[in-house]
Amino acid sequence: MLKRRKTKTAAVGPIKLGHQYPIAVQTMTKVFTTDVAACLRQIRQLEKCGCDLVRIAVPTQADTAALAKIVAKSPMPVVADVHFSATRAIEAIEAGAVKIRLNPGNVKDKNDIRRIIDCAKAHKIAIRVGVNEASIRDLKSDVAPAKRTALMLKEMRSYVRLFEKAGFDNLVLSAKSADTVRTIEVNRAIAENFDYPIHIGLTHAGLPEDALVPSSVAIGTLLAEGIGDTIRVSVAGDPVEEIRIGKQILHSLGLTPHKGPELIVCPTCGRCQVNVVALAKKVRKRLEGITKPIRVAVMGCVVNGPGEAADADLAICAGAGKGYLYKQGKKIAVVEEDQLLDALMKEIS
Repeated sequence: MLKRRKTKTAAVGPIKLGHQYPIAVQTMTKVFTTDVAACLRQIRQLEKCGCDLVRIAVPTQADTAALAKIVAKSPMPVVADVHFSATRAIEAIEAGAVKIRLNPGNVKDKNDIRRIIDCAKAHKIAIRVGVNEASIRDLKSDVAPAKRTALMLKEMRSYVRLFEKAGFDNLVLSAKSADTVRTIEVNRAIAENFDYPIHIGLTHAGLPEDALVPSSVAIGTLLAEGIGDTIRVSVAGDPVEEIRIGKQILHSLGLTPHKGPELIVCPTCGRCQVNVVALAKKVRKRLEGITKPIRVAVMGCVVNGPGEAADADLAICAGAGKGYLYKQGKKIAVVEEDQLLDALMKEIS
């Protein structure tokens, strides 16, 4: 198990963030907040796939009014995403959000910040200080990319100081960039300078197929170094995909148990005498709907097959015309090629 850096604890409704608690996976709704029914449908879908926190945009007063209705029926804690307006922040807190996100790039007035802090204290909620590289840049006198990590850290330090002077420490910190390396660098700097829980993610990562690799590199690198207490994979599209990717990142690092079946497939090579990819796709299709945690391996030859089978609950090593069925690393049957899939599923069931 990877060792996480020690942090304070942030209370986000019923969820605790910090090194002593599981890493929470979160996302945002992708429909209009004023469409309460659509928001709730999406939130329920997210809950089913393992989402821990859901964030909702509240750019207008109509949105914060809708937020109250959503919070009342949401099956998971709701965070409000606030930009530009202290009034929206206060309305969101009073609507029942367990946390609000503030952006130092667009909520700067100290009096406004103090009003928000006082309201957050009264309602005992958390605040995320979320610095985005794009929002703190002054495009009229922009700094070079190499200096933006220092700029984000400076903005974070200045903002956090206001909260600490006001006696407010139920904080979560985040600094995001669309650049993978800068995202890693700035979060390392935050971890060195603060002991608050950190929300990590690569912002504006792109379509799911384009976002998968850079998001996994940025988030995975930081988590492997013990940095990060909640994660959000930002993709353009279905938020369920964000949760799916986030869960896979955590599982790949051993930071969360795998829920449901896990399919291991050999990469195939010139030794394969059967269509392993087609067989694996059939296995994956048959595994849909199974909820028990089980590791299944589909292998194409004897080079790695028996070894992978030893680490799987069930495995098939396929050859020309026949294959071997393994259970807990032990060979239990020799099966005709056209019966391999049924034999495997019989053992699983």
